Amino acid sequence: MRKRFKDTHVLDTIQLAWPLVITQVGHILVGIVDNMFLGQLGSAEQAAGIFSNNLYTLILVFTIGVSYASTPLVTAAKESQDLTKQTSLFKNSLYLNFGIALLSFFILFFSSGLFVHLKQPIEVTNLAIPFFDVLILSMLPISFFFSGKQYCEGLGNTRIALVISISGNLINIILNYTLIYGKLGMPQMGYMGSAWASFIARSCMGIGFLFYLFRSPLTKEIRHFFFKVKLNLTELKDLARIGFNAGLQFTFEVAAFSIAGLMAGRFGKEHIDAHGIALNLAAFTYMFASGISGAATIRAGKFRAQNNWLEVKKSALAAVRLVLTAMGLFALLFLAGASVLPHAFSAEPDIVKLTSQLLVIAAMFQLFDGLQVTMIGILRGLDDVKIPTYVTLVAYWVVAIPLAYFFAFPLGLKTTGIWLALLAALAFVAVALSWRLQIVIKRNTKRVD
Repeated sequence: MRKRFKDTHVLDTIQLAWPLVITQVGHILVGIVDNMFLGQLGSAEQAAGIFSNNLYTLILVFTIGVSYASTPLVTAAKESQDLTKQTSLFKNSLYLNFGIALLSFFILFFSSGLFVHLKQPIEVTNLAIPFFDVLILSMLPISFFFSGKQYCEGLGNTRIALVISISGNLINIILNYTLIYGKLGMPQMGYMGSAWASFIARSCMGIGFLFYLFRSPLTKEIRHFFFKVKLNLTELKDLARIGFNAGLQFTFEVAAFSIAGLMAGRFGKEHIDAHGIALNLAAFTYMFASGISGAATIRAGKFRAQNNWLEVKKSALAAVRLVLTAMGLFALLFLAGASVLPHAFSAEPDIVKLTSQLLVIAAMFQLFDGLQVTMIGILRGLDDVKIPTYVTLVAYWVVAIPLAYFFAFPLGLKTTGIWLALLAALAFVAVALSWRLQIVIKRNTKRVD
């Protein structure tokens, strides 16, 4: 273990990854904080928030995935010291990300009326519709935040997003408390206060990031070149090619978990709550892996731009060792705390008991979840996005969803069976993409030799 953390590649990955981890955790904490506050109001309000967030996230992750395209491209431009290219990529990605977010907003805006056809508890559906209609407003400012975040990551600067993310979370916590309960002179809005708190906090994060980028000396190229560079069809195509594949990869996975939530809802609001709580905790640990994946993308993109495939291989192995260590520790935490952690979200015995069972399964898929997202990040840095997209499509739509239905209904395992199916899908992706990475590195190493 001591030798592992003396590895230069491991240390460099940690240096890039730790701000990303905190930033990613901060992003997911918005939903976790909302869930905890809503759980104090009642199981129906908590289920409505979980239900709304699941469907909102289904589209949101596609827009976030599209924004990821700029990181390896900006890294390559930085390696060639082309400031005009860097700024042009930022401007084009900003327009592309906002356009996708705007389209997604309109799709979601006309979707809430369909909630009544999803066969969820009627009490939950009635509460979810107005909550969802406010929540989707966050789509637009989030596009600003991720445009800035991915640009800065491409420059190797992962700390700016950290500060903005922490600030946004503090705003969200304060506003949840004041708007739900009517404190500090704010109106008492009940469970709807949580939706407005999330929107306001995310707006501050998005607008604040743009303000910083145009004012900071660390990104002075944006201030100097932004209004000189123009929209570029070639760059838009490159961003769309990488971004749409990344967006689909995220969407296939999140869609499987969202459909799993709808299946769980067929068994009652307690199952929605248990699924949502366990998913929140699993998403929390996933963000550590996602941060390592982001660092791996940056480093793989850097060495690919140098055509140094030996260093690509070394950096990839370092990221894998790091993520397996982190997720192994989280697996042990879930096993040890399976009966304790759910109490932070609910006091109802049935919800706590079922959540505990799901956390045992979540512990089983920690290593697979960490490995698959790290593989996706490395391959994205190597501009290999098409095959991983096909792999995720097969894993979540051919394996996970049919298997979840079979386990939950014909076998009668209910929500526990659904999570066993998700475990199988994550294992499939992790193994398949590890194999894909070996092929890509071997092929390009031979080409260089």
